[in-house]
Amino acid sequence: MEETIFALATARGKAGLAVIRISGPNAVPVLSALGGKVPAPRSSRLCVLRDGTRGVLDHALVLYFAEGASFTDEDVVELHLHGSIAIVQAVIAAILDTGLARMAGPGEFTRRALMNERLDLTQVQGLSDMIDAETEVQRRHALRVFGGEMSEQVAEWRVKLIRAAALLEATIDFAEEDTPEDVEPEVRALLENVIGDLRRASKGFGAARTLRDGFEVALIGAPNAGKSSLLNRLTGSDAAIVSKVAGTTRDIIEVRMNIDGMLILILDTAGLRHTEDEVESIGVTRARARAKDADLRIFLHEEEVPEPPFDLLTEEDLIVRTKVDVRGGSGISNVTGEGIEELVEKIGAVAERRVDAASLFSRERDRASLENAVLSLEETRLMDLPVEVQVASIRNAVMHLADIIGAFDVEFVLDDIFRSFCIGK
Repeated sequence: MEETIFALATARGKAGLAVIRISGPNAVPVLSALGGKVPAPRSSRLCVLRDGTRGVLDHALVLYFAEGASFTDEDVVELHLHGSIAIVQAVIAAILDTGLARMAGPGEFTRRALMNERLDLTQVQGLSDMIDAETEVQRRHALRVFGGEMSEQVAEWRVKLIRAAALLEATIDFAEEDTPEDVEPEVRALLENVIGDLRRASKGFGAARTLRDGFEVALIGAPNAGKSSLLNRLTGSDAAIVSKVAGTTRDIIEVRMNIDGMLILILDTAGLRHTEDEVESIGVTRARARAKDADLRIFLHEEEVPEPPFDLLTEEDLIVRTKVDVRGGSGISNVTGEGIEELVEKIGAVAERRVDAASLFSRERDRASLENAVLSLEETRLMDLPVEVQVASIRNAVMHLADIIGAFDVEFVLDDIFRSFCIGK
């Protein structure tokens, strides 16, 4: 935290603009060493940047954010350069030559924002999800978390629990005196309210994770049922090999697509059949396992009367007849496109119903904290327990909730979060 760090904050490669961000106590001295003059806080200035030999590096727009008013809460200087690969490399080399700053690691700017209490842990997670967002629904969900909605919810629960603990502690402190009222009804109401909220948040964890990671749709069926052709038709690609030879697809092929702002992962799986081919048999086993774990299964068949694998299917899964351009009847045709739009709408409707139940909590560690908090609060329902034990259980629940926002030791989760960050973020 005492060192000054810098990194390219925009994508590498040729572009119209490149931004190098410098953060730390030497941010301004680095700019001075490059021949630039610091602008007024939260304003910009055009500067000619020079290397150690006074050679011109670039004509850059320089922005300055003073300590206490920047993303990291430190002095921050941004160099807005022309987006030439050569210019960026030359400026980076010149900054290193000053000896005043070092290259930042992945997520290190955000780590400093967290350590300097500009963000809490939930906002860091929301920022990570914003960076990874591919669809509109993902963007909106991540923005809610980054905007502090998750933190506010946790804070509301903590206030209620602290109130309940305080009321119980009052009965201990004034055990030998007359208290103005029975605190038990209010304590019970507070605890039941929080327990209900925690359970709903935990129940929506799976949907939230699906929203973040993608809604998986497994295409299953016998060989040559049209799974690979449907994958290619849906995604407008040639991701899967289409052949009349049974057993062509032996491994799972995954293609991403956007349906109504949601990330949908289409899985093409090996044809379900008994086979003596050892490699194909492994593919069939993998196909069944992956299909079972998917969010939705679409069983494709050519026959007029299908024989679905009911051990894999649920009530919400779809059974669809293919090749209706040749065989007639209702269903889909990967050749003419008949029924494809309707099928996409059905997939989108199922995915939308699932993600509508999504909570703000989508990380496994958050789910564990929620469930541990519920377990602690459940102990307070045992009315024969001493009041001191009930208070301790409530305080344990408060600590579990504090873990979500990073109020306690969070070092064990930081590396996992920041691993997905860009170097300059």
